[in-house]
Amino acid sequence: MKYIIIGLGNFGASLAAKLTMAGNEVIGVDSHMEKVEALKDKIYHTVRLDATDAYAVSSLPLRDTDVVIIAIGEDQGANIMATAVMRNHGVNRLISRAISPLHEAILQAMGVTEIVHPEEETAERWAKKLTLKGLVDSFEIDRSYSIAEVLVPDWCAGKRVGEINFRTEYNLVMMTTIKTEESRNLLGAPHQRQRVQGVATPDSLLEKGDIMVIYGDKKNIRRFVEKSS
Repeated sequence: MKYIIIGLGNFGASLAAKLTMAGNEVIGVDSHMEKVEALKDKIYHTVRLDATDAYAVSSLPLRDTDVVIIAIGEDQGANIMATAVMRNHGVNRLISRAISPLHEAILQAMGVTEIVHPEEETAERWAKKLTLKGLVDSFEIDRSYSIAEVLVPDWCAGKRVGEINFRTEYNLVMMTTIKTEESRNLLGAPHQRQRVQGVATPDSLLEKGDIMVIYGDKKNIRRFVEKSS
């Protein structure tokens, strides 16, 4: 897919690099030359321009781009202006970053339906990891539902997925399991490598040390994790 990321701060630059590593074509845009230069060898293309200038933005291949992401975080005014410019250009899909509740409300009033909160989402993930014993990581789908990685608890180890009754007892969907294996890196040093086991079936065996990937309402995930701990 083709992406344009406006704003190459910590969030925008990291997102651009990861999307590129995943095989996507990414154009990074920023008004600061040092940020453009820092990323030019890591992504498909970088451009220095003012994304609040409608005329300058028209030079970008907007019609051929699948997703435009406004990642500007330091300057809320510039974020809102750049979002407005992209809205006026009628891009295929627009995602904008919000820094505060008021900022989010303004974006919503502008008709932006996809809003990202990187700091808040990261803080929430870490809060869960730090407070819920056994929770490895979680990925929020919306305000109610998440995908969570949970260490197989002792009472599940040695059982088949079908024996746990995830759906009937907890209203959760068991998606897959991840095994952690000992391996060695290019320098010969030992390290752990994770291997996804494929789509879980009722006959899939849960073993101690495995990670379960489950999906469902966050309240039900919390209930399962708290029971397991």
